[in-house]
Amino acid sequence: MVCCVVCSSSCAAVNLKGRSFLTLKDFSSDEIQRLLWVSGDLKHRIKHQQQYLPLLQGKSIAMIFEKRSTRTRMSTETGFSLLGGHPCFLTSQDIHLGVNESCSDTARVLSGFCDIVLARVYSHSTLEDLDEAASIPIINGLSDLYHPIQILADFLTLQEHYGSLRGLTVSWIGDGNNVLHSFMMTAAKLGVHLRIATPKGYEPVQSVIQEAQKLSKEHGTQLLLTSDPMEAAHGSNVLVTDTWVSMGQEEEKKKRLKDFEGYQITMKTGSVCKPDWTFLHCLPRKMEEVDDEVFYSSRSLVFPEAENRKWTIMGLVVSLLTDYTPQTPMLKF
Repeated sequence: MVCCVVCSSSCAAVNLKGRSFLTLKDFSSDEIQRLLWVSGDLKHRIKHQQQYLPLLQGKSIAMIFEKRSTRTRMSTETGFSLLGGHPCFLTSQDIHLGVNESCSDTARVLSGFCDIVLARVYSHSTLEDLDEAASIPIINGLSDLYHPIQILADFLTLQEHYGSLRGLTVSWIGDGNNVLHSFMMTAAKLGVHLRIATPKGYEPVQSVIQEAQKLSKEHGTQLLLTSDPMEAAHGSNVLVTDTWVSMGQEEEKKKRLKDFEGYQITMKTGSVCKPDWTFLHCLPRKMEEVDDEVFYSSRSLVFPEAENRKWTIMGLVVSLLTDYTPQTPMLKF
């Protein structure tokens, strides 16, 4: 089955070669659509048509992981290898960014060894330091502020399920974290309405809220911020949540679990959504965030969403490193 990403005619002329990917705030509607189009195209050609596409033959990627991850590591290693490239995995045991060597020096060294860097870090400023000194593209594999590669996978998953994105309503019920920030930098650009419920004291960063409000006005979409999960879920197509306790927040767990009472996504939450509602979670998931009835139901898209982490990271690196043109059809708005 071909995934035809709804894309404007100007999307076809987009060229992202040589760009870094730190936040979707820096990418236009056409550029994001292009990334989704390339990702869907590669998935169709490689998975469904069984084509071998060594588009990254002779290229290598340095993967810097200050924070562990199943999906980010596996999707990048398997995806880059599938395209003929060589992934190099570096943990904090292998490389100490800014400790035994400055970030800028590390960036210059890696620029001479490989073609692109994916860094999963604690502080977003680390990515900015790497990008400033590097002569090769830098990809944000996760930071405290944004998680853009997750959002590409989420929107490809919704595109595949609903056929198009424009006009969908996504409801975020949970923490005002990096994943939500990336949703807020992206949804309006794709014509998607966003309804957000966070407990008081766990709202998104104010600067991100202001940018999202600007984008919503610019693209004619709706943006709601509330502390009431049922209000956020009302009339929604998609319910989304994430962990309430991220890595580095373990000492806050007891307080966070109390503060997030009433935020678990259940079929009751879905009862106020549209009849075709679905559920997303970037994983790993805990029971307090969403119950089994929803998580393992036919409405849950979490496992296709996880698989699409591979296809979207492949689409991203191909777009940043080559002049590849998708072969599958491109639909217009």
